[in-house]
Amino acid sequence: MDATDAVPSRLERVKYDIQQLCDTLSTDRFGLILTSSESFVLSPLTADHDALKRFVRDIRTGKAATGGTDLCAAIELARQKFITDSSTRLNAKALVLFSDGENFGSCNRTELASLKTAGLPLITVGVGTETGSSIREGRDFVRDDARQIVRSRLNRSFLQELARDGGGQYIEANTGQYIRELAGVLMTQQGFRIDQNRVIVSTNKYVYFLLAALLLLAFDLIVTVRTFRL
Repeated sequence: MDATDAVPSRLERVKYDIQQLCDTLSTDRFGLILTSSESFVLSPLTADHDALKRFVRDIRTGKAATGGTDLCAAIELARQKFITDSSTRLNAKALVLFSDGENFGSCNRTELASLKTAGLPLITVGVGTETGSSIREGRDFVRDDARQIVRSRLNRSFLQELARDGGGQYIEANTGQYIRELAGVLMTQQGFRIDQNRVIVSTNKYVYFLLAALLLLAFDLIVTVRTFRL
């Protein structure tokens, strides 16, 4: 994520865009999971966007990380956190993966398919370009075992496969407007839940009692009942 085919770098671009997404969806809760060869929760689900932004601004790449990035381990960790959090059961939810698509772990297609069952669409955001970029390491560049300069490229097809298997969609971070597109996709998920709630309310039978009360109230206003004292 230190490649510079996204300005000023892929990582810095994602950090800025996550903060923009928080501002766009100001009433939503967000959590944050980081991944390399291992994955960990940097922030649980929270509505405190200021705190989340502070976490985001402090993210740095680890030069000492070995073994490569295991994206699917991070996806599975996020799924586990969602299904064990009782506060999310009746809410619209989604997983958003920001990545260049370089993955060195194995992906269990059954686990990805289970995201659909759990109502957790996987939205993948491709960061970088197919042309790619070399990565600076001090005064030199990152090199492979043959001492050739490594060029990191966006693996679009892999991210598209993840999104398809995870019941979501792929979005590319190639313009400044893609955050609006991403926010729109997330709001569509919320809209589905809202429509569900409207159906539940419309089938509730309390409306008949309300109508009866209104009729009685109208009758009381129209009809004058006289009383006599004996």
